Amino acid sequence: MSIHRTIVAAGFAALAALPASGSTLFMGSYPDELLVFDEGKAAVTGKIKLDTGLPTSMLLSDDGKRIYVTTITTSGIEVIDTATRKVINKFSLNDGVTRYRFWGGAADPTGRYFYTVISRFDKEADRYKVSKPMYGVIDLKLQKVIRTVDIDKEDEKAGGGYRAAYKVSQDGKYLYIFGDKVLILTVADMKVIDRIDLAKPEGTGLENVGFGGAIDTIRTPGQFVSLFNAADPYIHNKMFGLARFDLNSRQFDFTPIGPAPDNMAGLQMTPDGSQAYTVVTNGKLGNKRCEFWHMDMKSNAVVDKAEFQCRSRFRFGMSMDGAKLYIYGASYDVEVYDAKTLKLEATWDLGNDTTGAGMVAVE
Repeated sequence: MSIHRTIVAAGFAALAALPASGSTLFMGSYPDELLVFDEGKAAVTGKIKLDTGLPTSMLLSDDGKRIYVTTITTSGIEVIDTATRKVINKFSLNDGVTRYRFWGGAADPTGRYFYTVISRFDKEADRYKVSKPMYGVIDLKLQKVIRTVDIDKEDEKAGGGYRAAYKVSQDGKYLYIFGDKVLILTVADMKVIDRIDLAKPEGTGLENVGFGGAIDTIRTPGQFVSLFNAADPYIHNKMFGLARFDLNSRQFDFTPIGPAPDNMAGLQMTPDGSQAYTVVTNGKLGNKRCEFWHMDMKSNAVVDKAEFQCRSRFRFGMSMDGAKLYIYGASYDVEVYDAKTLKLEATWDLGNDTTGAGMVAVE
């Protein structure tokens, strides 16, 4: 099976070389901090206090200069300068009578606007009035919600959920929301102009960097690359594959790889674009089985698998040089696996309980 609207011309040959190991990792931790972890030293070297509360998501800007952190305690956003490791902007959306709830989102290329799915809670005399989830636009300069738009009923499940992945095109005109379907909106009016029947292969209890395995180690401007599920048009068997989106032209190419397992997430790719890794789970509770899958991107084939010890909840990441795989989250440590052998090499003690905010790696 093959799904094509238009083949995206830009390929992995356009990828720039990334630095070797020894990068800095940023991870959310309880109750209100980001951990600064030095890969070379295998140690926490600093902490960044978040005045707005517990971090729930992190987004690295395309130029790698800023990290946008969302927090749940006061529905806040904090912007971190990656060079100085300082908070350069922070605010809470909540006030005495109105509260908001949102997870994640995407900033526009200028760093002025932040797009997300948001709910509003208005305090009345005897209760809170709760809105349905809405598309929301947050002005990072004015530090407030400047616009909300109702989600079409057909999209309430398809892509309107809180834990979707978001991307804004380089020209700032389009917002992509990756959920049970791919929704494309114009940011001028926050209206859906296209829907694509590709679903994120995300499962309960399995979390990943940036939701849905966006390849954060790949900094190809204007592209989004991730794993998706699709069903064939005849007997509707689910298959998983790799989709490459051109965010400006709204074109994509989907390459099927194989039958879809129960749950999979967290696609990570080596800097040269030749090899990729994901995490797959099958079964539940006592029968749950967790595996790394190693894929060759030239042949679009799974070339190796290896089981690893499951956690009840976890996230999956990779070092910037592509040599190490990380299993972490909802714990005080990071398990480090060799990407070639898929064997456990070390366990890093963080000294802090990490949240579901994910991991961001920078030079």
